[in-house]
Amino acid sequence: MKIFVATVLSIALLLGNSVNLRASVTGPVASDGDGPASQACPMCCQGPAAIPGIPGLPGSLGQPGSKGEPGQKGDIGQSGPMGERGAAGPQGDEGIGQPGKIGPRGVPGVVGPTGETGIKGQKGEPGEAPDDSNQRVAFTVVRTSASDTSTSLDTRLPFQATETLLPGTSFDLETGTFTCGVPGTYVFMFSVNNYPSSSYLYVHLRKNGVAVVSGGSSDSSQYEQMSGSAVVVLQRGDTMYLTMYGRAYSDSDHKTSFSGFLLYPE
Repeated sequence: MKIFVATVLSIALLLGNSVNLRASVTGPVASDGDGPASQACPMCCQGPAAIPGIPGLPGSLGQPGSKGEPGQKGDIGQSGPMGERGAAGPQGDEGIGQPGKIGPRGVPGVVGPTGETGIKGQKGEPGEAPDDSNQRVAFTVVRTSASDTSTSLDTRLPFQATETLLPGTSFDLETGTFTCGVPGTYVFMFSVNNYPSSSYLYVHLRKNGVAVVSGGSSDSSQYEQMSGSAVVVLQRGDTMYLTMYGRAYSDSDHKTSFSGFLLYPE
């Protein structure tokens, strides 16, 4: 396209030069009749039209200019005004939420009046003997103060408080005696602290009065802890208790205790 435009321009330039040349040769005729121009014939003196020259070749393309430096970044325009609030969308489907927390317990209601005594029912049939296979038996008893001094090996060690006593477990604190109500295999343990001013203390775990295991301490210079345990098979009505010879010590920390529990029912 560039070559075509250059060619057209060259032809136009040549035609223009030719017209100028003819005008200069013929020229206007002088009014006074003098001079060569007055004697020449305009038609005789005009030569044939020249042949247009060959168009010149198009010039080479110029080198591209260097890239200009980027302009400075314009300032951020001010925020436009807030648009009007659109209409509310349609309500979504109802979701499935997690259950809420349990509320606080309400105030107890007023106790209602006592109802009238009903008619006495008929006497029921005799029940079956209780099954001891699922019964649980366990106890832990403690002393909260030092005991009286004993000079007899048959003196029972009493206790003053229960830490554990399951329903159906028979234990007498005053005599420190456990009575078997469910036949089976039992585990018994005791832990007794020696009173420091006493020169000796002997403790025996007894079944129906017969010693099963024993412990002793003869250190009068300090508190000394002794303990023992045994696995014993008992029948209904058998008894287990501790006897002491000397003086046992205890306080609010329960340094003297006696425990037992049913391991396997018979």
